[in-house]
Amino acid sequence: MEEGDLAAGKRTAAERGAWIVFEDEAGQSMTPPRARTWGRVGQTPVVRVRGRGSGRVSMAGMVCFKPGRRSRLIYAIREYRGRKDEPKGFGWRDFRDLVVRARIQLGGPIVLVWDNVRLHLTIGMEEFIEANAEWLTVFQLPAYAPDLNPTEGTSGRW
Repeated sequence: MEEGDLAAGKRTAAERGAWIVFEDEAGQSMTPPRARTWGRVGQTPVVRVRGRGSGRVSMAGMVCFKPGRRSRLIYAIREYRGRKDEPKGFGWRDFRDLVVRARIQLGGPIVLVWDNVRLHLTIGMEEFIEANAEWLTVFQLPAYAPDLNPTEGTSGRW
């Protein structure tokens, strides 16, 4: 990771006295799984599941590091129940609000490292990053690099 362009964020964070923040998101459907099981010959087993099971849970989390400080986990959860005019997942404004909340909680500049999700690359998010360049520096991870993002290991266990 220290070869090439990947170590640039470390130097930038040290020069600015900033937190290094890795962001990732995950989602899980709340529809119960369908499965087969064993039963007596001639008797089909019936597995009852309560509730409709529709909906989705989306999570976005940030793992925050700074030398000499305790690491932090800052996250947001959005539940989708299929109601009219209810957003299914996170929008770019939700990511913006999460970054602002992280800055308030961490109390200093941020060097943000995240993947190339479509919502991270929107015009609104780019304008937000440019408008807050005095405390926010953003680095994009390569196209598919889960091994470089420490939040990849935590998002599946929330």
